[in-house]
Amino acid sequence: MNRRTPPTPTSTARTVSIGGAANRPCTLVVCRGCCCGNPRKHPGTDHAWQLDRLRAAAAEHGFQVRTTDCLGPCDQANVIVVQPSAAGRRAGGRATWIGFAMDDDCTDDVLRWAADGGPGMAKPPATLELQFIRPPREARLRARR
Repeated sequence: MNRRTPPTPTSTARTVSIGGAANRPCTLVVCRGCCCGNPRKHPGTDHAWQLDRLRAAAAEHGFQVRTTDCLGPCDQANVIVVQPSAAGRRAGGRATWIGFAMDDDCTDDVLRWAADGGPGMAKPPATLELQFIRPPREARLRARR
């Protein structure tokens, strides 16, 4: 049987990333559930254009964009979660939830922050910080595990 020995005071502890996690880029998770991205509920926003802009910038700057069903805080739609890159997480960055992300100024701020590296790697624009929201209870509980 092969057993791992715990680190001794003279040994060096290392953090090892498994697989692709070591190089994971900053990721934008864009809610497109029941309220976010719904032109009937938010007719003044071009949701498809916003997603196209996010994807084009991701291709140019090396971050990722993915969509998901409802993230939960429907009263704060549109919601985007900015997840840190692997390097950003190692530097202390954590997923940041942004609410009311419907206008071009907010989209520009999200894109600028993600292009600069996102959480843990770059300071978010001050105007974007005003739109930070608390994640739903379930997400906060998962993050503590």
